[in-house]
Amino acid sequence: MSDCHLIAAPLSGLVPDSPKISAMHPSNVLFQDELLPVALPVCDHYAGSEKLMRKSMVLQQESMTANNALFDITFDCEDGAASGNEELHARLIVELIDSEDNHFGRIGARVHDPASRFFSQDIKIICSSRRLAYLVIPKVRDVAQVKSAIKAIGLQRDFSGLPPVPVHVLIETHGALAEVRQIAALKQVECLSFGIMDFVSAHYGAIPGSAMRTPGQFTHPLVLRAKLEIAAACHLYGKVAAHNVTTEFKDTATVANDAQRAHSECGFGRMWSIHPDQIKPIIKAFTPRSSEMQEAISILSAAQQADWGPIQQNGRLHDRASYRYYWMILKRAKSNGLTLPETALELI
Repeated sequence: MSDCHLIAAPLSGLVPDSPKISAMHPSNVLFQDELLPVALPVCDHYAGSEKLMRKSMVLQQESMTANNALFDITFDCEDGAASGNEELHARLIVELIDSEDNHFGRIGARVHDPASRFFSQDIKIICSSRRLAYLVIPKVRDVAQVKSAIKAIGLQRDFSGLPPVPVHVLIETHGALAEVRQIAALKQVECLSFGIMDFVSAHYGAIPGSAMRTPGQFTHPLVLRAKLEIAAACHLYGKVAAHNVTTEFKDTATVANDAQRAHSECGFGRMWSIHPDQIKPIIKAFTPRSSEMQEAISILSAAQQADWGPIQQNGRLHDRASYRYYWMILKRAKSNGLTLPETALELI
């Protein structure tokens, strides 16, 4: 890790005799008139069978940092249950989420889609979980269907005497994409995920199958447009945009490349994993580089000494707009398990 840059003086050019540290927390100063975005682990690992669900819980514990989970786990009702075993599978999910093996409270569940005959059953069973982190709703048609699902979830949570649970929505139909901003605006929604395979299939051959994977998924205009609209909607309302899976699940280089492009080119803050080997490459790709982290520490330390007024550093002007950017760099570094110096921890 490189040495930090020298801390620049405030724009006045006067260097104080001793550091003047603001008593206000940076998040209160920097986001007074801005929406503080939702913060979630950058990797969402999906598991369907009992064996894989239990294994993922062990992996989550083994990967912890500072007693926090490095990644979320989503237990899957939609594709995880064998035909005819839907109710027992949902009850197993609740049993596992509420068990002592759920050390961090960062396990959610994907239910069947709202048009499925199993949706209501899933909601009734899974919303009884005391430690459910979130619910994922797939294949929604439009914002009206999302609102109806959220209402059903809220009623069931009330009936169970439990607080509201955040909702994640899968955007994978034409209708959902057309109303993606209205969906992102809903209070209960904290994350929108892109379902690339269903989205491509919904075009009935007008988009080639190669657009489901790299490089096509980042170059085909219709697929790229969908990703950008989802990301833009999320950033408008301070929600998290979650990128689709990489189907080449054992090719870690492809996983890392997809994650890096999802973040740097499309603005996603989270990505799905469908195999344990995908977790580390995803987290690494979303983790700030050492040079970025050191620059953030240097700039924010100088800003704090200037009581968050404008500063100049290395010939560049910085103010609260850039401070917010660098503050989020440090937040992401911490949540992704990087060891930060005490001076940096004080800033976040």
